[in-house]
Amino acid sequence: YGHSNQLRQARAMGDYLIVGVHTDEEIAKHKGPPVFTQEERYKMVQAIKWVDEIAPGAPYVTTLETLDKYNCDFCVHGDDITLTIDGKDTYEEVKTAGRYRECKRTQGVSTTDLVGRMLLMTKAHHSNIDEDLDYRKHTDNFGKGPKGHSPWTGVSQFLQTSQKIIQFASGKEPQPGDTIIYVAGAFDLFHIGHVDFLEKVHRLAEKPYIIAGLHFDQEVNRYKGKNYPIMNIHERTLSVLACRYVSEVVIGAPYAVTADLLDHFRVTLVCHGMTEVVPDKDGSDPYEEPKRRGIFQLVDSGSNLTTDLIVQRIIKNRLEFEARNQKKEAKELAVLEAMKRLEEEKH
Repeated sequence: YGHSNQLRQARAMGDYLIVGVHTDEEIAKHKGPPVFTQEERYKMVQAIKWVDEIAPGAPYVTTLETLDKYNCDFCVHGDDITLTIDGKDTYEEVKTAGRYRECKRTQGVSTTDLVGRMLLMTKAHHSNIDEDLDYRKHTDNFGKGPKGHSPWTGVSQFLQTSQKIIQFASGKEPQPGDTIIYVAGAFDLFHIGHVDFLEKVHRLAEKPYIIAGLHFDQEVNRYKGKNYPIMNIHERTLSVLACRYVSEVVIGAPYAVTADLLDHFRVTLVCHGMTEVVPDKDGSDPYEEPKRRGIFQLVDSGSNLTTDLIVQRIIKNRLEFEARNQKKEAKELAVLEAMKRLEEEKH
């Protein structure tokens, strides 16, 4: 949602937004291994409602040639500087030419912070993270210490405001003839699996109006366990609202899809993905009412990506990254020691 907020700000500066997305190769070269593949990232960016078009395989260094190729007047980036592997500002050329604008970073979130929370989740579960040395070691690697944590989401400094929700919300009421479709879930770490599901649901009607019900953190924790959700309810709200297929979000929706909820929103259809439905606290089926009304439908997104799988990818990448760094450090140390020995032999 930090990326989505950046794109929302960029779109407000002009009339048509083209988003350049780097290849896996470019990211691995300049930053480290990406979590999502380029194909997944192309699709995820395209699903953000402020994006008009994507430029796949965009170069890591933005040049005037790139801007001219896509007929762009200027480019926009956050107020954090990005450097190449050689330490050069990737926007130097367009800045000099006066074709660069800046937007504000979203406070309280970064990819680094989210990765820290995932490492916490797999290591510490619901233990007190201040005492968890393994997690502290990892947060130090990320340049962040565990602070301002909640037992539900680990590390979060994000503060929600009504203004932020208004900026993200479409503000569109359902129109006569719209098919009102209700979906519910955690929508944690909003990812391509969610996008594929919502896109499929969106295709079920000629004029779909999709309402996404988001469960409170405690509820998600009850049926998911561990330290889920990784993102708190406010962060998940913004992530889902940024998706072009979603018209409205119910913040803290009840786990059971009740008659009151269906009547209040005049729901025509209730959809759920192929993931397991955990019974409610009393052992009942949370979709009992829509099934009774004959308005329940299972939708296969065709994607097997889950929040769990993303966490596994992160850990695999992290361990590879650490191993690579240790190898590099050992090599540098060996070179220094060899040089030191040569110096000693000279004397």
